[in-house]
Amino acid sequence: MMLKKFAKGLCVVAGLGMSVQAVAAPSNTELKIGISQEFETMNPLIMSMSASAYMYRMVGRSLVVLTPEGKWVTQLAKEIPSLDKGTAKIIEEGGKKKIVANWEIIESAKWGDGKPVICQDFITSHTIATSPTVSVGEKEQWTQVEKIDIDPKNPKKCTFKYEKAKWDFFTLAQFFPVPTHLEKPVFDKYSKQKEGYEKNSNYVRNPTNPGLYNGPYVISEVKLGSHVAFAANPNFYGKQPNIKKVIVKLIPNTGTMEANLRSGTIDMISTLGLDLDQALAFEKKNKSENLPYVVHFVPSVTYEHIDLRLDNPILKDVNVRKALLYSINREDLVKALFENKQQVALHNVSPKDPWFTADPKIITVYRYSKREAGKLLDAAGWTMGKDGYRYKDGKKLSIIFQTTAGNKTRELVQVYLQNQWKQAGIEVLVKNEPARVFFGETMSKRKFEGMALFAWVSSPENSPRSTVYSKAIPNNSNGWSGQNYHGWTNATVDKNLDALDLEFNAKKRADLVHEILKLYTAEVPVLPLYYRSDISVTPKNLKGYKMAGHQFYETNNIEDWNLN
Repeated sequence: MMLKKFAKGLCVVAGLGMSVQAVAAPSNTELKIGISQEFETMNPLIMSMSASAYMYRMVGRSLVVLTPEGKWVTQLAKEIPSLDKGTAKIIEEGGKKKIVANWEIIESAKWGDGKPVICQDFITSHTIATSPTVSVGEKEQWTQVEKIDIDPKNPKKCTFKYEKAKWDFFTLAQFFPVPTHLEKPVFDKYSKQKEGYEKNSNYVRNPTNPGLYNGPYVISEVKLGSHVAFAANPNFYGKQPNIKKVIVKLIPNTGTMEANLRSGTIDMISTLGLDLDQALAFEKKNKSENLPYVVHFVPSVTYEHIDLRLDNPILKDVNVRKALLYSINREDLVKALFENKQQVALHNVSPKDPWFTADPKIITVYRYSKREAGKLLDAAGWTMGKDGYRYKDGKKLSIIFQTTAGNKTRELVQVYLQNQWKQAGIEVLVKNEPARVFFGETMSKRKFEGMALFAWVSSPENSPRSTVYSKAIPNNSNGWSGQNYHGWTNATVDKNLDALDLEFNAKKRADLVHEILKLYTAEVPVLPLYYRSDISVTPKNLKGYKMAGHQFYETNNIEDWNLN
């Protein structure tokens, strides 16, 4: 999920159709990765973009992480606390059930400047992220921890007290530490100013300070609009990475990505690179021309959809929202644009997730029906005019439609949908923005006017709280925290989300999610489009590379990559 600047030089080469000579296979000396989005920040407490998460996993580690196979394993922690082993226990306090869990950070974990990673670093991140003056994407992942106590005999041993007895209390993969010795002074100075910490954090002011990172790499250079360079971290607690230097190059126009690969400007294309249609075409060239690459297609939990601004006077009417969905042929869309390599989305839970359901007794399924769309719009008072557009009280049915500028696939999808909505008498006006503006300002501060096309990346059995809970609607009073951008509120959904967190029975959890999906598909706060396949292109000599298909990117295991 940001700054996209036009790479003129690269586009000129592609535009002139210049022949590209074969390039040498990359080695462990340096690997150049192409990416289509620029990060908005490397501060792990603030970041919300996919590009940021992709890069941060090279430089930062958390207590635990989800493997590509969907298993929770340790990173900074020695072991995962368990109710069965007694390293975690349920307590009752003030009439509420809570969990207390013992965590221990591995002895060798250090920041890039050699300072040890200690429990205080988690306390510091918790203090900053829960501050009302700091804007984070999902406050809940921080507020779920009520208190952290440090063992007075060992600064690497601590006890986390969780606000609720949640079944997934140990899944703290986004609960990143920050270096107390660098970040606490900044927070102390700017904590009373709204967004003061964000703007003055070392991650913004001095992003090449090695002490900010505890992963296999540190950031050695940042050039906005161009690239980010990563150097091996000599203080990394794990094995030293095989590749000495990694450069992530920004190529915001996805159409030029292949030209950069074939010219040797980049050695591989990240998951945030080629669009599906480009990847399908490149795969054919790769085989026919015997090019030295591997094209990877991995089904993912990424959910491409359109958020609807529910306080927009037009979109406030559920009949209009349903009509928008009925009037688009999503089956034809995935066939025409993606050769059926991507699946039509029924709702926000992916088929890869144990919580998925396609049962029409549970969810409302919207099959393309221009007739049904017309009936709903008529019922809503929008009647067809002589010019082919619908009107109500003299006002045209017109909606602003936004997405990330320069993303070829999204722009193709926009054109396709725009044409279909025109047939239904709906005027749709495209107003795209660079990803950094679209995500960093327009969406995060709910400035979009009508419809916003983008994707959510999550992990299996991940609570949708941050995107559908009524208290997760970003606004000025909550410091623009939360990702319920559409502004949907439903008391039953809120109740079920609260119950979901506390339910230790897997079957009952699925039932709660299905009740949420029933309401989600009935009230249509979002237009589901399709579940994406993750795509990347790597050199044939790259070993140890494994895509996950969920939000914990392959860079999480970058120390295992090898180009020998």
